[in-house]
Amino acid sequence: MRIGVPTEIKNNEYRVGMTPSGVQDLTSDGHKVYVQSGAGDGSGFGDNEYAASGATILSDADAVYEQSDMIVKVKEPIAADLARLKEGQLLFTYLHLAPVPDLTAALLKKKITGIAYETITDERKRTLPLLTPMSEVAGRMSIHVGAYYLHKPNNGRGVLLGGVPGTLPSDVVIIGGGVVGTNAAKMATGLGARVTILDTNLDRLRQLDDIFMGKVQTLASNRAHLADACRRADLLIGGVLIPGASAPKLVTREMVSSMKKGSVIVDVAIDQGGCVETAHATTHSDPVYEVDGVIHYCVANMPGAVPRTSTIALTNATLPYTRKLASLGFKKAISDPGLAEGVNVYGGKITYKAVADSQGQEFTELDKLL
Repeated sequence: MRIGVPTEIKNNEYRVGMTPSGVQDLTSDGHKVYVQSGAGDGSGFGDNEYAASGATILSDADAVYEQSDMIVKVKEPIAADLARLKEGQLLFTYLHLAPVPDLTAALLKKKITGIAYETITDERKRTLPLLTPMSEVAGRMSIHVGAYYLHKPNNGRGVLLGGVPGTLPSDVVIIGGGVVGTNAAKMATGLGARVTILDTNLDRLRQLDDIFMGKVQTLASNRAHLADACRRADLLIGGVLIPGASAPKLVTREMVSSMKKGSVIVDVAIDQGGCVETAHATTHSDPVYEVDGVIHYCVANMPGAVPRTSTIALTNATLPYTRKLASLGFKKAISDPGLAEGVNVYGGKITYKAVADSQGQEFTELDKLL
């Protein structure tokens, strides 16, 4: 198969869809890999490394898209990417289609086969193996950026997360006890903050209580508990996930208004629409805004700020699936039901139910199209 790796063009996105070691594995399998010149620069991988691993370096994105059967990216395609995609092409990347019907419509019009990293499942563990590494990065980053924006020069409250002897630590409230929430809690407790995790899954709260040996407070998530936690929070982390679907708006405008002036919200769920009613997507070049004196950080590609770590972590997880798609071809590869769960659009139809339901569109079972 001919596999293309273009340069990411989303605002301040420095990750790349494949490392030189991945290229070496694919070319050893007998495949052709086209890498756009400079695609790996942001992650510290030069053209010479890709070439030495067997890639063909192409000077521009047009050539990469034109010559490839499968495009391997990191982020969802934006306008320039969409214009280059060929009808029926296989696109393997994060898509996050639920909150963006315009992107979905564009992919359907070109009958793109869109396989989304974020909905591929490990059938044995019932986990999301390609979403997990970036959720780990984003969860840990959420505490870094939250602590930074709590600084007074950034219009924050002027508090240190862990405090010092003789002062109280800051209150960090984390909504969701999944991968994002757990990693955020690790960082926040390490800095000495007072941490509360809310989740609707009581079994998960019991696990977290064991993991953190009672060092975090666990709270069953309901409207009253969430409203009270928001009032207390110096830093609020949104880490809610419904796989493939738009995130529920759990934190209302009223709850935001009740928060302390200069407190900070980091909505990690923003790439699925966000779990805070006042949240809208921002970029690394313009990452924050205020609503009622509360700072909102809602960057949809947070891990792009640490691309070296993120690219290696992501491609560790994606490469086995890339090799399977390349070696077996699409139809044979998706006999793996976990990989089939990643197919969000195919043949001009929406084939992932949560996306269709979020957009009020028709859902078509993939099996019926094959």
